[in-house]
Amino acid sequence: IGQAFPYMPIANPGWMFPEYSFGIRDEHIQDMVDEVRAAGADVVVVLSHNGFDVDKKMAGVVSGIDVILSGHTHDALPEPVLVGKTHIIASGSNGKFVSRVDLDVRDSQLMGLRHKLIPVFADVIAPDPVISKLIDEQRAPYEAELAEVIGQTDELLYRRGNFNGTWDDLICDALLSEREADIALSPGVRWGPSLIPGDDITREDIWNVTSMTYGKAYRTEMTGEFIKVILEDVADNIFNPDPYYQHGGDM
Repeated sequence: IGQAFPYMPIANPGWMFPEYSFGIRDEHIQDMVDEVRAAGADVVVVLSHNGFDVDKKMAGVVSGIDVILSGHTHDALPEPVLVGKTHIIASGSNGKFVSRVDLDVRDSQLMGLRHKLIPVFADVIAPDPVISKLIDEQRAPYEAELAEVIGQTDELLYRRGNFNGTWDDLICDALLSEREADIALSPGVRWGPSLIPGDDITREDIWNVTSMTYGKAYRTEMTGEFIKVILEDVADNIFNPDPYYQHGGDM
């Protein structure tokens, strides 16, 4: 059973998907679990983009799910988390890990589960020649632009934490400089590779941490009261005690 990111209309402009609606809809998930069980399913697996905390709550609300493969919050958990009889597995992000899950199913029920979180070391894996050729062909027209060196870093550049990372600091400093603003805010997304001190910063590195289909920077006037409303709303989206109200939106 698939579960798309429930807060699409909050995280993205609604005009991008006018014909679709989203939500957690655990009652509908329960109906689907009951339906496939009645049709003879021995094991029910949910492939979820809810985020780990939301999946933990959903596992306690919906009965009959054996495994939730959890995504969105980029958690890499060495062991599954058990909520009731539901195993929740989170395998990180950016191709850093792959999870192997072996299920022991007997007499139409899950009798046991074995899981291993496996680090992916790209330099010891032989690339698939067909896919490598395809990637090289797609990149070829942009190779020179991608490789352009914009500067160097004397500290670790990363994007990971709920509040900010050093990549966020660099992005916001650039916005302050280029837009002649007093305050800069950045969506604290947690993707893209890190750079270590002494590395060149290429144009591709910048695109790796700012890649959005609607990536624009806006300069506007705000009152202090409105800035406070934004910050409190973001904090509530991240840290609300009820996971179903944790909409993300790190900043």
